[in-house]
Amino acid sequence: MSDKKFYIETYGCQMNFADTEVVNSILIDDGMTPVQSADEADIIFVNTCSIRENAETRVWNRLKEFRSIKKEKKHLTVGVMGCMAERIKDKIIDQEQLVDIVVGPDAYRDIPNLLAEVNDGRKAVNVLLSLEETYADITPVRTSDNGLSAFVSIMRGCDNMCAFCVVPFTRGRERSRPMESILREVQQLSDHGYKEVTLLGQNVNSYQYQDIDFTRLMDEASKVDPEMRFRFSSPHPKDFPEPLLHLIAERPNLCNYIHIPAQAGSDTMLERMRRPYTREQYLKLTKRMREIIPGVSLSTDIIAGFCGETEEEHEATMTLMEQVEYDLAYMFAYSERERTLAQRKYEDDVPEKVKKRRLSEIITQQMNIQEKRNNAEIGNVHIVLAEGTSKKSDKQLSGRSDTNKMVVFDREHYQKGDYVAVEITECTSATLIGKPLYKTTLKEFAAEATKVAV
Repeated sequence: MSDKKFYIETYGCQMNFADTEVVNSILIDDGMTPVQSADEADIIFVNTCSIRENAETRVWNRLKEFRSIKKEKKHLTVGVMGCMAERIKDKIIDQEQLVDIVVGPDAYRDIPNLLAEVNDGRKAVNVLLSLEETYADITPVRTSDNGLSAFVSIMRGCDNMCAFCVVPFTRGRERSRPMESILREVQQLSDHGYKEVTLLGQNVNSYQYQDIDFTRLMDEASKVDPEMRFRFSSPHPKDFPEPLLHLIAERPNLCNYIHIPAQAGSDTMLERMRRPYTREQYLKLTKRMREIIPGVSLSTDIIAGFCGETEEEHEATMTLMEQVEYDLAYMFAYSERERTLAQRKYEDDVPEKVKKRRLSEIITQQMNIQEKRNNAEIGNVHIVLAEGTSKKSDKQLSGRSDTNKMVVFDREHYQKGDYVAVEITECTSATLIGKPLYKTTLKEFAAEATKVAV
């Protein structure tokens, strides 16, 4: 047991934030206390991301800052966990001497033992990947969220082996968590007043535990608390189940929002990326989503300047985005990741200047599309979960609509955690601005929407 104070700084995707909550639980169970700043801590962990180059750069810079603190604070222990751990373990421990402990995504249970090794004067490393570990029996401890929205990990790893992606090498093979443990965590969140859960996996529609698939899991999760709404991230276009679309359309607490990563818009590029679907299949899927779920909001991931990308392939991505009209997009210039197929087989041959120009064109077009789609929302009424005070004024609240759009409205008598019916009156490309009408529930709002539709 230990009475030390720990601080975890998290970078990257939602899965990393969910992992931090698992580690919180493990360290608290070992007698340690979480603190809100590195200055207060005896132990600092940096939970790392390998997906984008800029995330890695920020981690390196932060570790160098912590090394400076350690010169003055001799008892300080610094560790790296997560996706960068295995790949850079030798460099950060032996060459740069930045950290004392390195722990991979499947070795978090071993952290107390690794810390004991550090106390004995040794450097400690465990980056072994597992075929079974899902942390299903660990209740995550949420120390820094808003008390309303939470992430619940339903599976770990990925089997897809996309050419650009390092996840299969840093997080291992796909394995799904037992449904009972997922539903138990959802129930605990409901008991503690949470109103929104996002189910997480590298490819959620590959979820399979015994005879239970992802649609069945969503069905059962939505029944735990009809007034808790659910999102999920991320599905893969290659095997998206149509029954799930019908379930979303039927259930008031399954949000009308789907993140469906395209990555690129041409068949030749998709083939090089090892994305096993065509442009036509992707467009057919997004069209079906809009047919089955009226008013559904779609978002995507787009990579600019992947290996060998021609101007024609770039233009195909632009026209795909124009055709689908995404409500939101996460857009990046390609950066080569070690150990991926692209790094081993392809040449990163698109000049940086060209990558930046293409990314700028993609972003500009997407902002125009978002502004157009947001303008079309004026006059519509959305149910919004009030998450807290607006950044610009304490007289306003902000929150997300069912369709995952940020909405700002006058505070009046409404409180954080309320579901509020809001009429949209104006917008920017990023935010909807509206007039609050009344406090409501998911069930009541759905019934009202059905009456209006009829």
